[in-house]
Amino acid sequence: MTSIIDILAAAPAPTGGEEGLVEGITKQFGVTWTLFISQCISFFIVLFVLKKYAFGPIQAMLEQRRQRVQDGEDKLKRIEKQLAESEATTAAAIEEANQKAQALIDEAKESASNFSEKKAQEAIASAQTILAKAEEQAKADRAAMAADLKQEFGRLVAATTAGVTGKVLTDDDQRRINEEALSKVGS
Repeated sequence: MTSIIDILAAAPAPTGGEEGLVEGITKQFGVTWTLFISQCISFFIVLFVLKKYAFGPIQAMLEQRRQRVQDGEDKLKRIEKQLAESEATTAAAIEEANQKAQALIDEAKESASNFSEKKAQEAIASAQTILAKAEEQAKADRAAMAADLKQEFGRLVAATTAGVTGKVLTDDDQRRINEEALSKVGS
């Protein structure tokens, strides 16, 4: 391809009486001014129509897409921020729940130990009450047995005395002998 500089260099230099430089170039290239101006007007009309009806809507659509992409990125950043905040809030809530649960466990352990201690004290008190009642019952049984034994002993002594003396004892004699025998046994 030949460059414009080569073409200009090959063109004969205008002389004083000949045509001007611009006219020489236009003649060399075959430029007709009326066609050139009509082509320029056609070019600007096509440029205007393309800008208004083709490039304008395409650029507007591209701008809308760019804006939607920008909005999407902004929403993504907000969502990521909210997610991070949510994770932090969730972690804090879990930590708080764990602390509450641990406090409830500690309270339950303390309550259980207090309850078991209370029940142990109640069991000890109950056992002591049972032992005291058993001792009282044993004393009462011993006293009843002692009374029965004394009465039986008195009867045996009276029967033996009646058998040895060979006489039938009266109620007064039996009572006197019983009292004597019991006083000897009691001391």
